Amino acid sequence: MMEYKGYIGRVEFDDEAGLFHGEIINTRDVITFQGTSVDEIKREFQASVDVYLEFCTEQGKAPDTPNAGHLVLDIPPELQTAMIQAAKREHKNLDAWIVDRLAAGAGFSHHPA
Repeated sequence: MMEYKGYIGRVEFDDEAGLFHGEIINTRDVITFQGTSVDEIKREFQASVDVYLEFCTEQGKAPDTPNAGHLVLDIPPELQTAMIQAAKREHKNLDAWIVDRLAAGAGFSHHPA
């Protein structure tokens, strides 16, 4: 993984093509890059982020900010009801209950505000 201006890039190597292929993984917009060496893939990753940000500015569009703290999920209504009930049993609101569960599942230690 690589990080630049808050954007995280994941890279895979294609042995047949002899190329590194990468993509930004913490944005909804599709941003990709490629290179033939480690140095080149790093440069291309940073260049892709810069080009994306410039393009958004030119278009008058706000770039998709990484780690904005919002997550949209489609879940079955029955699961949502069960989650609300579980949160109430723990005297938490639904958001706090979900964050606790996600943090535990990701092995992330957080301290609720």
